[in-house]
This record gives sequence, structure tokens and C-alpha cells, in this order.
Amino acid sequence: MKKIIIVITFAILTVCQSASAQKANIQQQDKPTATVADTMPQPAIAIDSAATDTATAVTTPTDEELADDGLMDVAESKGLHKELKRKFIEGNAGFMSLVALALVLGLAFCIERIIYLTLSEINAKKFMADLDAHIMQGDIEGAKDICRNTRGPVASICYQGLLRIRESLDDIERSIVSYGTVQTANLERGCTWITLFIQIAPSLGFLGTVIGMVMSFDQIQQAGDISATIVASGMKVALITTIFGIIVAVVLQLFYNYIVSKIEHLTSQMEESAITLLDAITKYKQERS
Repeated sequence: MKKIIIVITFAILTVCQSASAQKANIQQQDKPTATVADTMPQPAIAIDSAATDTATAVTTPTDEELADDGLMDVAESKGLHKELKRKFIEGNAGFMSLVALALVLGLAFCIERIIYLTLSEINAKKFMADLDAHIMQGDIEGAKDICRNTRGPVASICYQGLLRIRESLDDIERSIVSYGTVQTANLERGCTWITLFIQIAPSLGFLGTVIGMVMSFDQIQQAGDISATIVASGMKVALITTIFGIIVAVVLQLFYNYIVSKIEHLTSQMEESAITLLDAITKYKQERS
């Protein structure tokens, strides 16, 4: 995972370094250029009215065709990813790279947690039914094999309880509770980093806003006059960093809430399985006594 984060970080830095060059290219592309048809003189051709009406009827597109073409052009030019890319380039490269880095690192931790928690999930009811059947039959070693061959925290805490089945119920319960605490900590590992990036992303955006405003005042001081163009350019850069910082925080918050819900589901499975295991061990001891 560390190698993936390093590779993604270098990729983000490379993109941010090329942002300024892309911004210049976009500005050049936005400038209107004179075509050859505009500069050529239009010859006057005398034709009769009947031929003119016929050619107009053949070549003139309908209103519906013009509307469809206009919608297609708008859809192509106003794509969401293109607009986000344009705004990213227009923002301050330093702060935008930090916000993007927070997004990449936060998503890396989120994806790692989601994969780990997904692999930890099992059909707890079926697992406990098989385990209870082996315990009732007195096949403790078979029950241990089932726990060893099953992934996830539920199987781990059941295995710890079966290791101490010869001891008293109080000792078994303390062992299950203690190991359950360890498994819960493993489930929550890395979540603190996700919360850190959720909090730091909008903070970086606000910092970029403040610095953008300071830059605007510096430009006004150098120009010696309050110009709407100077103020607008600085404020635009400042607000773009804030927008992207809030977007990053919202995206990471959604992933974080999903991860917390999976952790709560696994924790409830562990608690239910521990109660079921203690009941099965109690019945086993009563039959043996």
C-alpha cells in the first residue's frame, strides 16, 4: 500500500507541474482566430430566384437539427470532467496540489479499509450453527478446525474461546472480551488517518482563500488603483481552492461513513457470536458434568 501511495503522489505532483502550461494553452485556444473564409472576398454571383429558393430549401437545416447540434456541442464542451480540469488548472497550483494529495491519500486508506472489512465479513449465523453442532457432538478439535479455516474476527474470537474450553465460564468470557477488543481495534485501524484528511482538506482550501485575497490586495497595491479585473482574478483563485477542499471533504466523509457502518456490523456480529458460543459451551459443560 505504501508503494501505491508513493506512485500516486508522484503522479499528482507531475500533473500539478504541467498545470501552468496547460492553462496557457487553454487561454491561447480560447482566443478567436480569423479563418481563411473570413478574409477572402465574397464574389457576387447572379442567379435567378427559382434556383436560389431551391438551393436554400435543400441546404438550410431545420430548427430541430440546429437545436440537436447545439445541445451536442454544449454537452461536449461543458462536460463535468472538463470543467473540473479547467477549474483545477485555474486555481493556485501549490494549494490545489495539496488538496489533490489529501484526496488521493484519503481514498487510498478508504479503499484499503473497505477491502479489509469486506474480506472479514462471513455468514455468521451459518458459521455459528456449524460450530454449535460440533460442540454438541463433543468434537472440539473439529470446531477449532472450522475456526482456523474461516477468516474474519468472528472466527478468531470463537477460536480463543475454544482454546480455554476446559477452564471456567468466567475465564472463557474474559478471554473472548479481551480478544474482541483487539479485533475491534484492528477493524478501526487507519480510520484516524481518514478523519485527518477529511478535516485537513477544507482547511487547506480556506488557507488558499486567505492567501488568494492577500495576493489580490498586493496586486491592487502594485497597480495603485482598485480595478475589478485585479480583484476578480485573485478572488476567483481563492474561491476555487475552497470549493475543491470542500468537495474532497464531502467525498471522503461519504467513504468514512460507509466504513463505520461496516465496522458496526462486524462488531455486532462478534457480540452475537460470542453470546452464542458461551451458550454452546455452557450446554457442553452441563452435559459433561
